[in-house]
Amino acid sequence: MKIRKAVVPAAGLGTRLLPATKATPKEMLPLADKPAIQYIVEEAVASGIEHIIVITSRTKRIIEDHFDSSPELERTLEQKGDYRTLEMLKKIEDMAQVTFTRQPTPRGLGHAILQAKDLVGQEPFGVLLPDDLVDNGTPCLKQLMQVYEQREGSVLAVQQVPHEQVSRYGIIAGERLDQRTWRVTNTVEKPQVDRAPSDMAIIGRYVLTPEIFDLLERTQPGSGNEVQLTDAIDMLLGVQSVYAYQFTGMRYDMGDKLGWLTTSISYALKRPDLGPGLKDFLRGLDLE
Repeated sequence: MKIRKAVVPAAGLGTRLLPATKATPKEMLPLADKPAIQYIVEEAVASGIEHIIVITSRTKRIIEDHFDSSPELERTLEQKGDYRTLEMLKKIEDMAQVTFTRQPTPRGLGHAILQAKDLVGQEPFGVLLPDDLVDNGTPCLKQLMQVYEQREGSVLAVQQVPHEQVSRYGIIAGERLDQRTWRVTNTVEKPQVDRAPSDMAIIGRYVLTPEIFDLLERTQPGSGNEVQLTDAIDMLLGVQSVYAYQFTGMRYDMGDKLGWLTTSISYALKRPDLGPGLKDFLRGLDLE
């Protein structure tokens, strides 16, 4: 079945980025001149997704406003004759069908994804976590979708990490099928270094089959007293094959302050309108 829908969990409190996120959702912090979540939506659209479901909370209304029309602003731009900026805003509004639903209380990633059950229905779907951005000619989600089409099972994006960092991630164990693909046999959420089954870490891209929703409803709170997606995936392993794919591309983690800063600089450097001036500025810094 074709993957038409994707879920973007964006209900978290963003405590690692305080005080910037006290009143502004972390997903709306700018990378160059675009909010982070716009890059995520653009990746989904570039992967062929038609319907994007964003999971928010009561403090995230600004995300909805960003993807909604803005008649007053558009009228002002038209009066000024700034049709280039007006066209850019129109593309944001028209890039895909975007639906918003709320997670009433912050009970973990698994619980957030569960809020999309009725909107997704009985279809396979993608998941994109806003903390992770991947820069590549073929979008990361699209790479997973291609594996799903070949293998007909849920697919997790994985990346090799230094062994001493495995306790920061969900880690897979599995049977290697080819250079980049594994059949997963087990997942462990943030294991101790000496107990990690591998150094292949799950990052924020997934393709999941709809069976995950029933399993999430049965999943008890785990690490951090939250409903963990990895626990439900472990249960899914008992009923169908789950695969892991070592994606190609540069991954940026904007989950903390340094990650957000370095990601913003990296994305700005790639821009033809911003990169040259930013390079000149950086060259002129006294870094001693």
